[in-house]
Amino acid sequence: MPYPVITWLGRQLGLILYLRGGYRYEIARVNLRLCFPDMTESDRRQLLRDNFISYGIAFFEVGIGWWWSPSRLEKITNVKGLEHIDALKGQGALLMAIHFTTIEVGASGLSVRRSIDGMYRPHKNIVYDFIQRRGRLSKSLEAEVYTRNDVRGILKALRKGKVIWYAPDQDYGPKQSVFSDFFGIKAASVTATAKFAKVGDALVLPFSHVRLANNKGYSITIHPPLENFPCEDEVSNAGIINKMIEGMILEQPEQYLWAHRRFKTRPEGEPRLYPKKNKRR
Repeated sequence: MPYPVITWLGRQLGLILYLRGGYRYEIARVNLRLCFPDMTESDRRQLLRDNFISYGIAFFEVGIGWWWSPSRLEKITNVKGLEHIDALKGQGALLMAIHFTTIEVGASGLSVRRSIDGMYRPHKNIVYDFIQRRGRLSKSLEAEVYTRNDVRGILKALRKGKVIWYAPDQDYGPKQSVFSDFFGIKAASVTATAKFAKVGDALVLPFSHVRLANNKGYSITIHPPLENFPCEDEVSNAGIINKMIEGMILEQPEQYLWAHRRFKTRPEGEPRLYPKKNKRR
């Protein structure tokens, strides 16, 4: 279908999801209240509505990212900062992304121009996992994907000069995290970014991708590598990453994955921030 038709259908789906409400709606609502306390209730409600519209469009963007031809993808994606990948000259790098709803188009839009590897969490459904893996590898014969637990494989690839897509903006629990501020709230923040960079002798290139208004496609940006990173302090490293993530989110806050329980893990003694999920029969 033409791209404007796809985005129109996505908007309708997103509005249905918004009006339906539910558990993920409540999570997103709590996150927006925590991260934007100075915003009026009316503005937060509008942001929540726009966020669910973005989810609806993202449903169709999976198809764009996995099955559109490279030539068709290039027409709707504009990539800036490719010189930062070219300047690596054989050094490995973490392409530090965040969970924007445009995640599949962003990665595929870059993959048709430069070969990148990926890091992901396998899906419980083995059929969907196969389709997901195949879709994410469809734009480059040289690319590979690694499960996030494959530390040895990831480090080996970095040392060989690979560029690996990696998103450190989710709550993976206390064992592999430290608490660092995220929009002023203590959040369990993974320490792996600094460890991969140090042990893998790799640079960290922040990576963002946003959907443009009026069906003008997508702006994809590879930012300059982080300077003086990592340092010796894990909390400081996590703080640097979180600040960078905040800046990227503020480019288009309605396109971020607010339905994730970013503040699920709490410091000892603090109450839970999200409602309990009602179990269905």
